[in-house]
Amino acid sequence: MKIVKTLIITYLLMTCLLVFSVNSFADVFAETKQKAEQGSALAQAQMGAMYQLGRNGVEKDAQLSAEWMLKAANQGLVEAEVFMAALYDRGLGVKHNVKTATQWYEKAAAQKHGTALAILGRNDVAKGGIAFDYKTMRLRASKQIPVEYSKRFLKQKL
Repeated sequence: MKIVKTLIITYLLMTCLLVFSVNSFADVFAETKQKAEQGSALAQAQMGAMYQLGRNGVEKDAQLSAEWMLKAANQGLVEAEVFMAALYDRGLGVKHNVKTATQWYEKAAAQKHGTALAILGRNDVAKGGIAFDYKTMRLRASKQIPVEYSKRFLKQKL
């Protein structure tokens, strides 16, 4: 009998925590979306990140991720510019377009963004004459950037 009571109490507590978590996710999403719609570049990037990763109660959606991230990138948020470049390199949520990807990397490199400079072969390692396959590095980076940058965006406070 004691075990049954413990199981019931545990079940009820877990149910309460689940309801609380779902409501918290909904609150975070609603607050972020409101700020994004008001023009906050970071909130727009966070919306893109949520859709990229499927976080805060949001289903993964590459197209919505790209749409929100583009808004942040168009405001000059450098990490969003690199993110958009990676999406265009991969054709993730946008049509694959190496030229457009390069343009986004160029915008970020103009702001001295290290990853963009490296991808374009303009960092100090490139100047040192080390043989390096930038095409392969760019493709690898374009696979990692959306996930890693999404995590970074979501850790930032609005």
